[in-house]
Amino acid sequence: MSNDEADEAETEAEAAEDVEETESESTEAVEETEAEADAEETEDEESGLQRGDFVTIAYTARTVEDGTLVDTTDPEVAEEEGVGEDQEFAPRTVVLGEGHVFGAVEDDIVGKEVGDEGSVTVAAAEAFGEFDQDEVRTVSVDRIPEDDRYPGAHVDIDGEHGHVETVIGGRARVDFNHPLAGEDVEYDYEILDEVEDREEKAQALLDTMLDIDLEMWFETDVEEEEQLVEPDEDEEVDAEDEDEEESEPEYETVEVEKETLYIEATPQLTMNQQWMMGKQQIAQQLVDQLGVDRIIVQETLGEGMGMGGLGGMMGGMGGMGGGDIEEALEDEDIDADELVEELEGAGE
Repeated sequence: MSNDEADEAETEAEAAEDVEETESESTEAVEETEAEADAEETEDEESGLQRGDFVTIAYTARTVEDGTLVDTTDPEVAEEEGVGEDQEFAPRTVVLGEGHVFGAVEDDIVGKEVGDEGSVTVAAAEAFGEFDQDEVRTVSVDRIPEDDRYPGAHVDIDGEHGHVETVIGGRARVDFNHPLAGEDVEYDYEILDEVEDREEKAQALLDTMLDIDLEMWFETDVEEEEQLVEPDEDEEVDAEDEDEEESEPEYETVEVEKETLYIEATPQLTMNQQWMMGKQQIAQQLVDQLGVDRIIVQETLGEGMGMGGLGGMMGGMGGMGGGDIEEALEDEDIDADELVEELEGAGE
């Protein structure tokens, strides 16, 4: 190879090296830019409200096509639309990420702050489902109560809810789709507050699940529990060396703190169908979302004897003579004169 050829080859090698360095620098610059963008996106996602937060929102949802009211927390809107006369309309507390509102709305709220507003279009598939023609079926009118055998009537057949489209002879066409199936929904909302108080959180959860206002409170209880005693390493080594038979497990009594949510039972709660059917699942949700160890639902049957207690006791003494009554009162540590005065006062 001549000197000229060697110089040319060296120049080409240097040029190729310069190109590689330029490409490497360009790649590094792109990677750095992408990393910075990812970091900014992550920072934006982590700031503001996050999944698991309790937030109070006001909202109104309408169908996109014709503006039919779907739901609202605004009493003025409800009054204008003439809906829910027996229903209370007020801002609602929800837990982000728990499906209390449409997923698209939750996604839009995450990262925002109290006071922010938003508008989200929820696709029909996520809202109330796409319209399914197969869900429009012909049934015998015998399966529909006589009072509901007309177009537009809402009926329940074999556990499915639908509305009657037509009634011809002994047959009826019933649409089992949701009334809003196939409708996109426009959801306008405002974030009013973030709930931090634990009792407010508990009440909000129960209100969402059961629509009941209950008295509740948190307490830390100390209880005794039997716990398995783990042998130390020296004891395990000695046992292996002596080839001893496996001994019975040893337990010890220890004091354990239990963070407890107490709920005062009411007839309304006891007779609530959702509570009766799913109290274990509801309690587990409360445990998971409130960070407590357990839920105790307690019922107060009475406080003190009062006149009702005395009346019951007197009824049990109905067959006694006067002397026996006096002895019984002494046994119960009740002053007979005070009892007479109390009974006379009650009679007046």
